[in-house]
Amino acid sequence: MQRFLLGAALGLVSLSLMNSSASAKTDSLVLGGGCFWCTEAAFELLPGVKDVVSGYAGGKEPNPTYEQICAHATGHAEVIKIDFDPDVVSLEKLIDYFWHVHNPTQVGGQGNDHGPQYRSIILFANAEQKAAAEKSKTAAGKVFRDPITTEIVPLEKFWPAEKYHQDYFRRNPGQGYCAYVIAPKIKKLEKEIAAEKK
Repeated sequence: MQRFLLGAALGLVSLSLMNSSASAKTDSLVLGGGCFWCTEAAFELLPGVKDVVSGYAGGKEPNPTYEQICAHATGHAEVIKIDFDPDVVSLEKLIDYFWHVHNPTQVGGQGNDHGPQYRSIILFANAEQKAAAEKSKTAAGKVFRDPITTEIVPLEKFWPAEKYHQDYFRRNPGQGYCAYVIAPKIKKLEKEIAAEKK
């Protein structure tokens, strides 16, 4: 009898876990704001973000490689695909955060990273994302002194980047760019997010 009750209890727990995971929503947003090592690390800090994948989008070349991107041979930008739970973090919150984690007024790159692959871009998958991006850009334009250069364009295809680019900052904290460029920004964002929760 005890075995039966234990088995029934475990079955209920298992069923409950399956139902809770099945009911969890996941939406995706693709955007680029400079080097994807940096934007990936920044968006992974946000509660409600389930996964961030570095990749390429915004160009025409199929199956682009990092070498092609760096040679400006594809038209693609370095971007990230953010999978998020809209019940925890809204689309609007993600886009508002986007203006905060990079300089959307810079032309031809981001910081010391120069080239069209580092341009500021939001790639919308539907009318809701397009409207949210345009509304947020208009609001952000009142805050920045210089004009925002961010492209807002339809997402045709997201191409995941090579495996060694994924979770790059987390796996390579001592690498020069990670230590001197990304780490200070991440520490600052962590403090701001913690302060927001209070």
